[in-house]
Amino acid sequence: MSTAYGFPSLPEIQFYPQIPKKHSLDNVHWQNMQFQYPQKMIKIGTLFSGIGAIEQAFKRLNLNHSIVFAGDIDTHVKKSYFANYPINETLWHDDITQFDASIHKNKVDLIVGGSPCQAFSMVGKRLGLEDTRGTLFYDFARIIAETKPKVFIYENVKGLLNHDSGNTWRVVQDVFNQLGYKLHSKVLNSKDYGIPQHRERIIVVGFKDHSIHFEFPQPIPLEHSMQDFLEDFTDSKYYLGEKGIKFVTSTKNRRKRYTQINGDIALCQKANQQFNWHGDFVFEHEDEIEFDTFVFDVNEVEEKYYLSEKVRNYVLAGGTKNFKTSIKTDLEIARPLLQTMHKMHRAGVDNYVTHKGRIRKLTPRECLRLMGFRDDFEIAVSDTQMYRQAGNSIVVDVLIALLKQMDITRFGNYS
Repeated sequence: MSTAYGFPSLPEIQFYPQIPKKHSLDNVHWQNMQFQYPQKMIKIGTLFSGIGAIEQAFKRLNLNHSIVFAGDIDTHVKKSYFANYPINETLWHDDITQFDASIHKNKVDLIVGGSPCQAFSMVGKRLGLEDTRGTLFYDFARIIAETKPKVFIYENVKGLLNHDSGNTWRVVQDVFNQLGYKLHSKVLNSKDYGIPQHRERIIVVGFKDHSIHFEFPQPIPLEHSMQDFLEDFTDSKYYLGEKGIKFVTSTKNRRKRYTQINGDIALCQKANQQFNWHGDFVFEHEDEIEFDTFVFDVNEVEEKYYLSEKVRNYVLAGGTKNFKTSIKTDLEIARPLLQTMHKMHRAGVDNYVTHKGRIRKLTPRECLRLMGFRDDFEIAVSDTQMYRQAGNSIVVDVLIALLKQMDITRFGNYS
């Protein structure tokens, strides 16, 4: 299980002495590399933006950046994005097929995105480029052609490689090659970059400047387990609901000494006071535990995330005569987070954890943590939507490794 509060520090956000510019970065491990031009402004554009994985990466790295454009067709995603990033409404596009990016030609340093992966995913129907979602890949390529960014990063599921006996991947490569970029592609797993989640994704990196030398970042040892990313548990029955809070904090009741919050001397105890909200109460701040620059809030896990006996028996079922699945819970390395997590799959598909003999699903906050989002990311949508959005995101830590490996500051400008 977790150490004190279970909140690890991740190595990728440590800072090291400046590397002299005359030295090559090729022999420097990406973890030990300091950006050469930290004062430069990097202009970024995102497609199929989701909850802003690359935006989160820039935030965690404390790099100067501005958002040239972003967009997503999902209105719930837009709500999450606008709650967390400073973007003007005019810079947002709702439909990529209608988005004319030509006005941004040569004005973007980096474009990042991954067209919807369901068309290629092992979990989906795998219709590939025949699927309307698959054809959105062509819009990604079109916008690269229209804007001519210095660098682009494209992400998709590993299933893209072998779909249609590899024909789909060959088409994708041909389209990218026609853009005139120097291309690099590789399957990266988030568990190799500090996040305890088995999540393999194909990454394509393209450079407009063909003289750029690039190799994908080397894996690092995994120092933390999924349990290190879980929220602390405090039984929710000990916390007052909205009605109780209004009663306890009302001026009338506090003047009459019916209630007291964080008092030095306890009020006189009364029979059944716990049922009528009389007596002493403690106001708990959401403590923050900080290790280096990795901050998680200490929160309780609400009762709604625990499974009833009926649902527990379902998710822990080993399958049927013709279908068998693992029922293992409390994994050290999480299974891939899916955008369908809210549907409650079997334990062999989704991630479940136990506490004091009870089993529960991961909370939306825990899913965000396992995607590399810090606790300052504001959850502005329902649990169902947050599960979907987390499952559709790119892992932030993988992007951080890529940004450091290529030294993204080389492609910015002094503002």
